[in-house]
Amino acid sequence: MTATLLRRPGLARLRTSRAPLHRICLGFVALVVLAALLAPWLAPHDPNAVDLGNALAGPSGDHPLGVDASGRDTLARLVAGARTSLLGPLGVVAFSTLAGIAVGVTAAWRGGWLDSVLSRGTELVFAFPGLLLAILIVSVYGEGLIAPVVALAIAYLPYVSRLTRSLVLAERSRPYVEAYQVQGHSGLQICLRHVIPGIAPVVLAQATVNFGYALIDLAGLSFLGLGVPALTPDWGRMVFDGQSAIQHGYPLSAILPCLAIVLTVVAFNVVGERWADQVARRDR
Repeated sequence: MTATLLRRPGLARLRTSRAPLHRICLGFVALVVLAALLAPWLAPHDPNAVDLGNALAGPSGDHPLGVDASGRDTLARLVAGARTSLLGPLGVVAFSTLAGIAVGVTAAWRGGWLDSVLSRGTELVFAFPGLLLAILIVSVYGEGLIAPVVALAIAYLPYVSRLTRSLVLAERSRPYVEAYQVQGHSGLQICLRHVIPGIAPVVLAQATVNFGYALIDLAGLSFLGLGVPALTPDWGRMVFDGQSAIQHGYPLSAILPCLAIVLTVVAFNVVGERWADQVARRDR
C-alpha cells in the first residue's frame, strides 16, 4: 500500500510532463495533414516549374526556402510532397490494418487448424524484410506508388494480425461473449458488434505507430528511385535530388525534407504511444 502511494506522485509527474509533448506532436500532425489536403492552394509556386537560371539560389522574398538544383521552389515542393508522402503510408496502414484485423480475428475465433495455418503464414511473411519485398515488386511492375504500398502493406500485416489475435483471445474469455452466445448471437455478430469495437483503440494506436514506420520505408524507396516517378514531389525524392546541392554548398533542399520526415515520424510515434498508454490505463 505504501509503495503504491509513493509511486503515484512520480507517475503523475511523468504523465503531466508527457502531456505537452503529446499536444505539440498532435498539433504538428494536424498541420502536416492540413498542408497535404490544401497543397494546391498553399504552394506558393508550381512545384515542378524548372528555372535553371535561378538554380541553387538561397532564400529570398519570392522563394523563402530557396530553390533546388533544377530551380524548383523548395517550399512548394515541401508542401506538395506532403500529400504524396502521407498518401502512401495511409494506404499501407489502411490495407494492413483491415486485413490484419480480419486475419487475427479469424485465427483467434476459429482456432484449431485454421489458427495454425494463419499463424504459420504470418510468421512466413516475417521472414521477408518489407523493403526487400517492395524492391522485388517494384522491379517487376516498375516505379510508382501502388507497388510499394501493396508490398509494405503485406509486410506490415503480420504485426497487426498478431496483435489482433492476442487481443481477441483475451476478449473471447470474457463473460459477455458467453452471454451473447447463450442468447443465440452468431460469432460474426459478436465479433463485429462487440469484440472488434472493444479492441479497436489498441489496434488504432498500433496503426498510428505503423504509419511513421511506413513513411520512412516509402521515403527510403523514393530516395533509391524505386518509389514515385522523378517529377512527382515527394520528401524522399527531394532528399535524393538534393544530394548534388549539398556538394555545392546549398544543403537546404535536402535537409528540409529530411527534417520533415523525421519530425513527422516522431510526431506520429508519440501520438500513437500516447493513445496506447491511455488505453492501457483505461483497461487497468
